[in-house]
Amino acid sequence: MTGTEQYNAAAWLLDRHVDEGRGDRLAIRCEGRSTTYTELQHAVWRAQALLSELGAGPGDRVAMVVRDDEMFPAVFLGAMRSGLVPVPLSTMLHGGALGDIIADSGSRILFISDQFAGTLPDLLNAAPAIEHVVLSGEAEVDCACAVHRWAEAPVAAPQAVAPTTRSSQALWLYSSGTTGVPKGVMHVHGSLEATAATYAESVLAIGPDDRFLSVAKLFFAFGLGNSLTFPFAVGATAILHPDPPVPNVLVELIKSEGATLFFAPPGFCAATIDAAPARDAFASVRATVTAGESLPAPIHRAFTELTGAPVLDGIGSTEILHIFISNTPEDQVEGSSGRVVVGYEAELRSDAGDVVTEPGTPGYLHVRGPSTSIGYHDRPDATSAAFLADGWVRTGDVYVRSADDHWTFLGRNSDMIKAGGIWVSPAEVESVLIEHETVMEAAVVGGRDDAGLETVIAYVIPASGGSIDTELLLSHCRQRMATFKRPREIHVVDELPKTATGKIKRFMLRTETEH
Repeated sequence: MTGTEQYNAAAWLLDRHVDEGRGDRLAIRCEGRSTTYTELQHAVWRAQALLSELGAGPGDRVAMVVRDDEMFPAVFLGAMRSGLVPVPLSTMLHGGALGDIIADSGSRILFISDQFAGTLPDLLNAAPAIEHVVLSGEAEVDCACAVHRWAEAPVAAPQAVAPTTRSSQALWLYSSGTTGVPKGVMHVHGSLEATAATYAESVLAIGPDDRFLSVAKLFFAFGLGNSLTFPFAVGATAILHPDPPVPNVLVELIKSEGATLFFAPPGFCAATIDAAPARDAFASVRATVTAGESLPAPIHRAFTELTGAPVLDGIGSTEILHIFISNTPEDQVEGSSGRVVVGYEAELRSDAGDVVTEPGTPGYLHVRGPSTSIGYHDRPDATSAAFLADGWVRTGDVYVRSADDHWTFLGRNSDMIKAGGIWVSPAEVESVLIEHETVMEAAVVGGRDDAGLETVIAYVIPASGGSIDTELLLSHCRQRMATFKRPREIHVVDELPKTATGKIKRFMLRTETEH
């Protein structure tokens, strides 16, 4: 099939199972509820009919602040099936931050779970172009735009599949930048199937009897593949957990639902080890996949021992949509991201842009493959900096390749921090710290905790004539930002190392955290 022939990712993921007689297979298990592929198709039709009633047209963006429950795949697939562009957003962000992203996306329609209805005033204040809000349930809200209830959307007749192609825009995912509003990463319809046909097939060998459970939520590129693209690609079952992940709860879910593939960031693996669950809880798991940040070797060994199954660390990105370098069930090297996934290419380049061919020589990681984003929404400079000629993507990571072609992460060529597998902008955290009346100046860097995982560390200078109560400052941060962004350590200092032009020497602070 060429890029100009009709193709719709939602139809590929859902309709073909019903059309080929697999409609009674379980698509979703969520909090004890079961949804078959036929039932999911009907929910998708409801979403399409509702979106049509709200005036959505081809190419329109549809913002989603939705938990990992049955509403998410219905709206997500419904929007794509109608030729719209779903924009899943982080349920970990606060109202104003969400509103800024929604405004950037140009969405006029917002689907939101009742649990986040309290954020609507701040959200809508930052995104005044929203005309329709669709709530998951019966939450009472007071806003100027039209309010609708997903639970009251009527049963709909079969809806048409939009005449999209593999190269039509399908979804946007927002990825953090160093400053300002996060960037909208634009993906086409062909990208979703590409991740299933490469990583999911060649590394995980997924099949219809697999049961997928992911710590990463559906609004992440990682979670979207784990809990939607991969299971629906083969008519398997996604086990959805709407609440924030807690080790003991997820372990019990693995056991009760018989999860065969478990996906978790390294930090969650460390927390699960610390919770000391019984090993037999993982009897159904045939592999655990980790990504989001580099997996320290001690955690790799301990989690492999705990689960009795391979632990497959890898690296992916929002720009590539899922993992492109990975360990495999047959080949695992502790501390390494593994080898390049079939279907992708990777190379290291020097500061001058030359390809690094000598094994053991560090370079900047560049990747090329079939699931690559077409660029950032309305960010021409950032797009040209990341998306290079001939399909190559500059990742910003520094890697080294061994003689036997295993790739190992060394660090990043920016000040961004990846805490809990999620990008954190130092500037954003610093701005919150400086808002506190006792803080004159702040600098935030990444450090490592006792388990070897990256964490956020802050250095603050007290306001003139005052002092800083670190517990009060941490409380201030809890009220103003998502958990993963908050400093895990706050150091009160008299001065910060700076260049002659006044720029903070972050590398010196990072060195300080290592001692």
